[in-house]
Amino acid sequence: MVRKKGFNRIALYSSHSSKDKEQVVNQCFEVLKHLSIPTVISDNFKSQSLRGIKSVSDSTIIKTCDLIIAVGGDGTMLSSSRKFGSKGIPVLGINMGKLGFLSDLGLDDLTQNLNEIVRGNFLTDNRFFIEASVNKSKPAQIAMNEVVLHSGAIAQMMEYELFIDDKFVYQQKADGVIVSSPTGTTAYSLSGGGPIVHPDVSTMVILPIFPHSLSTSSLVVNSSNKIQIKIIDCKNKAKLSFDSHDSLTLGKGDVIEIRESKTKYSLIHPEGHDFYSACRNKLGWSDRIV
Repeated sequence: MVRKKGFNRIALYSSHSSKDKEQVVNQCFEVLKHLSIPTVISDNFKSQSLRGIKSVSDSTIIKTCDLIIAVGGDGTMLSSSRKFGSKGIPVLGINMGKLGFLSDLGLDDLTQNLNEIVRGNFLTDNRFFIEASVNKSKPAQIAMNEVVLHSGAIAQMMEYELFIDDKFVYQQKADGVIVSSPTGTTAYSLSGGGPIVHPDVSTMVILPIFPHSLSTSSLVVNSSNKIQIKIIDCKNKAKLSFDSHDSLTLGKGDVIEIRESKTKYSLIHPEGHDFYSACRNKLGWSDRIV
């Protein structure tokens, strides 16, 4: 993580509006107004209570803003990082969800932390997307957390072959497979029993979903490796999703190629941010006994 200078123009973003989010957006706007920072809001946030905040298109935000403040939970962080982070704009998360592993700022100390960050007292956390293409089609699609191949039906297995850098690894029957970035190891992969990987470690994690084997474990590979998954058998059409969005329909014989994307993104953290502290607070790890 590295420190950087402050910001010149900031955009507020959320995937949808609510009374609670409107209050937080208004609070952020007042703080930024006091600091004389030009501030706009994405025009997808429909609200009658936001006064004085200019609403602009996402394309205008990409052209004119140098920080996105994402108000919501991890879903909002995912959509804002894919939409704006992939264009080189850093993202700061305000957590209004239940877990909010990617969103650092809580509501209790929001004003103080936001003041410090805008003044330049923050850390920048640079991370990578993963990308996937089907049958070498272009362009590839990106995911912040994970790419998931699944059978498309409840309690129905599919069969696939796994290759790493064109080397055969195994043939597997399972409900599907999750390929996650380090960021995604605290998301869907964690629910499936996968390992937690520090975001600074350049890896990808391959985790079968309910495999028909007692010896199958998650596999951790270098992020520079090329992962290939070939569908051998699937009774129905299989599905390929990116952070639970943009599903593609696949079938027998299709080959998915997954690798680290050249597209990067940056998350903004308050000074003193610590990954392990976040794990303790949000995953229920035990603290020191004093």
